[in-house]
Parts: sequence; structure tokens; C-alpha cells
Amino acid sequence: MNISTVMGSFALITWVAFFVILALVVLSASRNHPVRRGGLIVIAALVVAVLLTTVSSGLVFVNASERGVVISAVAPRGYRETALEPGLHWIIPFLETVKPYSVAKQTYTMSIAASEGDIQGDDSITARTSDGQEVFVDASVIFMVDPTKVIDLHLAWQDRYSGELVRPVTRGIIRDVVSQFSVAEVYSTQRVELVSQINSQIAEKLADNGLVLEDFILRNITFSEEFSASIEQKQIAEQQAQQAKFVVEQKRQEAEQARQTAQGQADAAVIAAKGDAESRLISAEAESKSLDLIAKVLKDNPNLLTYQYITKLSPTIETMLLPSNSPFLLTLPGNAQTVPTTVPTTVP
Repeated sequence: MNISTVMGSFALITWVAFFVILALVVLSASRNHPVRRGGLIVIAALVVAVLLTTVSSGLVFVNASERGVVISAVAPRGYRETALEPGLHWIIPFLETVKPYSVAKQTYTMSIAASEGDIQGDDSITARTSDGQEVFVDASVIFMVDPTKVIDLHLAWQDRYSGELVRPVTRGIIRDVVSQFSVAEVYSTQRVELVSQINSQIAEKLADNGLVLEDFILRNITFSEEFSASIEQKQIAEQQAQQAKFVVEQKRQEAEQARQTAQGQADAAVIAAKGDAESRLISAEAESKSLDLIAKVLKDNPNLLTYQYITKLSPTIETMLLPSNSPFLLTLPGNAQTVPTTVPTTVP
């Protein structure tokens, strides 16, 4: 509660007290019991009431979120050319009044939903795209009164600016801008550009009339039932195409994986075959060198083969060697059976 309101309350109380005192004085006088100095009391109460009323009428408090336009009966143009800033001010009592204007942010909403907009019922903006499709736009405009242009706003619109300026300007600009885009651009590729153009045009129009656009919000775009159905069918077809593409890609990857696996197995088989061939070659070369070495040794030691043969006999067989030039081996005496054995001879 500000001081001007307090003074107004005191003035009202004083007037009530004045009329009560006046009534009591008159009533006492009518009963031949006049109140001592009743007339003086009545005059004093009247003076106090008039004084407080005058002061309360002259004191004006402007809130921080407001600016005050002074309507004056003594000013040449009927108003002061400068708006009152926030705080306590003095105006000429009974000859001047103050019209407050809020400079806080305000929102004007136009929606297809009955309970969301400033106007009850369907208040969406109907527009047509460049290819003739009908769309329904829900939008909100966030704006504020320009504190430096309150006087101009008052002269042009007073307090009708929301319904008679913001609303028609916004609806007209939305229709004009939407008509420059195709329906596909409106709901997909050019939506950001659409909002940008609407925002800049509304801001320019409101600025010319003493308002500042804080933001334009494109809440929703609704299409006709036929077009919505076609969009849904297109989306379904695109999803099916994407699914088919995914399946093809999956099959291709599986085939590639199988090919790589087979290639790996083939490469492994080739490597194994090369390894086996090289192993055999090495073994053959080693065996060949071994045979060459054996042949060389035998050539230098002819009796070595006979010695190797004898050492390979079973340790349980006792044998008797005949003269070296005899080709036979005979068992020792005492064996149950004598089996002549031919020993290969070495050609000198």
C-alpha cells in the first residue's frame, strides 16, 4: 500500500466522521440540546476532510512496472508530454488524473484449443500455403509497452492495443508469410525461416505503434485431415523403405562376413599347404643329406653295416661269428634249434 492510497483512506474516514458529527449536531439541536461549539466542530471536520481529499487527489504513486500518462485540464494539449516514472508524484488535484500503463511483459495467445487463447473457442489463424494447402496456426506473441513511447501509445490506442493492434497485426502477417512457402516447407525444411520472417515483421509493426516484441512463438501448425493422412502414409512408406534398406544392408554385411570367413579359411589352407610342402622339402633335403653322409661313411668303413646289423639283434639271442669271409651266422651250442642265417656281404 502506497502513501497516496493511505491518504485516500484517511480522507474517506474523515468524510465519514464529518457526516456522523453533522448528524449528531443536527439531532441534538432538534431536541433542544445543542452541542457546545457544534458548528465549529462540523466546520473543522469538513476542512480536514476536504484537505485530506485534496492531498490524496494530488498524490500519485506509480509502480515500478508502470508508467503514468497525466490527463490534464490545464495543459495545452490536454495531457502532459512526459509520462510519470515509477515513484511518488504530485499532480494538480481535481484538474489532472493519471492513466497507468504496464510496461511489464504481456502474452497474447491465439490457439485452436478453446481454453488456451485470450479469446474463448477456436482462435487459431487459418492460412494457405503457396501450393494451396490450408493450415491452422497456433501462436503466442510476447510483448511489452515501450516506456519511452507510452504517450504515443495512449494517443493512438489507449488500452485497446492488445485486441486491436497485436491480434490483427499478428494474424495478418502470419497469413502473408505462410503464403510464400509450400506446405512441405512449412512443416519441415523452412519452418525456422518462416518463424524468422514472421518475427521480424511483427517486431517492425509493433515498434511503429509503441510496443516492443520480446518473442514470437509458433506453438503448433495443424493441417487438413486429407493432408495429414497423406503425410502419415508418406511417413509409413518412408519407414518401410528404410526398413527394406536396412534388411538389404544387413544381408550384404552377412554376405561380406561369410565371404571374408571363406577367404580366411582359404588363405589358412594355402598357408597350411605351403607349410606342409616346405616341411616335406626340408625333410627330403635332410634325408638326402643324411643318405649322402651314410654313403660316404659306408664307403670309408665297409664293415660298419655288418656291425650295425649285429647290434640290432635281440639281446636274448646268442650268436657266433664265423670267419669274416663266411656269409653265415650260427647259434651258439646248446640252443634247441640251429637256423642258418645268411649275412649280407659287403662288396670290397
